[in-house]
Amino acid sequence: MALRHEPAPGDRPGHAEQLLPLCAAALERAGLTWAQVDRIGVGVGPGTFTGLRIGVATGRALAQSAGAELAAVSTLRALAANVAGSFPVIDARRGEAFVLAGGAPRAAKPEELAALAGDRVAVGDGALLYADWLERVAEDPQLHHVQGAALCALAVEAQPIARDELLPDYVREPDAKPRA
Repeated sequence: MALRHEPAPGDRPGHAEQLLPLCAAALERAGLTWAQVDRIGVGVGPGTFTGLRIGVATGRALAQSAGAELAAVSTLRALAANVAGSFPVIDARRGEAFVLAGGAPRAAKPEELAALAGDRVAVGDGALLYADWLERVAEDPQLHHVQGAALCALAVEAQPIARDELLPDYVREPDAKPRA
């Protein structure tokens, strides 16, 4: 079972307001309590700064309060699980995309995407944004979103990590720099 908040076009995602109510609703529908949760899988990125921080902070807090294990899941690997052998592409803003290249996440320019993807079908919001640069892009709109079942399956396979080891994977340095 998976629940998803789909903001209306032009609306902000609302991660902070939606995440915990969606978690509570999913547990209620499953007939479970937090005490019955053994492991919490958290998408650690790459992705938006705010979304990743909210997800990581919430995952840490829930794991601590429920006594559950934590597992970090790559957003790119979860996205790639939508189609076997696919090429995950996430819009990284600033005219770049986040991709898995050689098994590692990195930022890539649009003109690099076709060579990196090869003949694999591209999935993700970056695949839609940069479709003109890719040979094959998935046609089913659902294949461009991380699916809860994929994230959970990867979390089950992952090694549990300590609460303080759960960190966002931003892939590149942030635009904001501390003042000297």
